[in-house]
Amino acid sequence: MQSKLNPYISFNGNAKEAVEFYQHVFGGKLIMSTFKESGSPVAPADADKIIHAMLTADNGMILMASDTPSGMRYEPGSAISISLSGGNEQELQGYWDKLSENAKISMPLGKAPWGDTFGMLTDKFGIGWMVNIAAPKL
Repeated sequence: MQSKLNPYISFNGNAKEAVEFYQHVFGGKLIMSTFKESGSPVAPADADKIIHAMLTADNGMILMASDTPSGMRYEPGSAISISLSGGNEQELQGYWDKLSENAKISMPLGKAPWGDTFGMLTDKFGIGWMVNIAAPKL
């Protein structure tokens, strides 16, 4: 089996809402389980929080997430960004459009100095995204 590198995002009690939003953006199959469903001892405040979620988009991209349990420090995702890149302009533009809903745009999607189309935003859950659409090869 080939090794994979997947983004794994921690949330502070809103992982379910976030991964359902990302499913709206990317499509695909979403599986989620709560701390209660895990079968291990859990604080009552954490019972319905998400212990693990995995979104597998139709094109094979995978995004994982969970809620931070009580007793663990939560630090919003400002130290990491998720990069979406490739040559499928229509697909990537669609992701940008959906991620932009209630987002803070730090760099509008537009022509970059290196010739590609590039933009940066922080979505409504505080997660940074970079989108790079490769310029057609001449």
